[in-house]
Amino acid sequence: MSLFSQVVCLFLLATLSLTRALYFHIGETEKKCFIEEIPDWTKVIGKYRTQLWDKQSSSFLPSTPGLGMHVEVEDPDTKIVLSRQYGSEGCFTFTSFTPGEHRICLYSNSTKMALFTGGKLRVHLDIQVGEHTNNYPEIAAKDKLTELQLRVRQLLDQVEQIQMEYDYQRYREERFRMTCKSTNYYVLWWSIAQTIILIIAGIWLRKDTHHMDECTMLTSDVQKVWTTSSSGWSS
Repeated sequence: MSLFSQVVCLFLLATLSLTRALYFHIGETEKKCFIEEIPDWTKVIGKYRTQLWDKQSSSFLPSTPGLGMHVEVEDPDTKIVLSRQYGSEGCFTFTSFTPGEHRICLYSNSTKMALFTGGKLRVHLDIQVGEHTNNYPEIAAKDKLTELQLRVRQLLDQVEQIQMEYDYQRYREERFRMTCKSTNYYVLWWSIAQTIILIIAGIWLRKDTHHMDECTMLTSDVQKVWTTSSSGWSS
């Protein structure tokens, strides 16, 4: 793949795949986790809102403000990056310091769900990564930027995000190469060990066969001597 193709792919990756919008259902004590591959020194913003199942209307209704959601984030080294209690609707933010797979978990520790049949909760989650976390209208108002200056700022942020994605892909390729190298190393030594075992087994079998041949020859000689002796006694 050419450098131009790599840049185009990374641009599409940076502009299309760095925003996640979804919803999921959880029970009263259930915990839902998601894996996000994030480059280092990247800002992540997660926005969520919850709805509770109402049996009478057979639909999801907005949750009461007292319902609590706990958000926990682990980095690739399983270190806790964020662990905090939020309300029924909120926004959490963290910055990745280690590139790789980050584990984002959400669960409710509120007993209010027990008041509803089945305690079914719907969570709407929107995750934004990198330059998608920037509020450009707010930045323009704060820094008094013109439309052209704001567009240049957006392009610079996109270029920076593409560079970070490119560095992360190189990091993944390096880790994959090291994993393959380590695997090939162990496969090589395992093949050598198998060969040594087969050689030792072959030598042992050869010696054992030679020993059995000697025993067979000795038995045959004894039988001949015994037969000769018996014939002499008979005469």
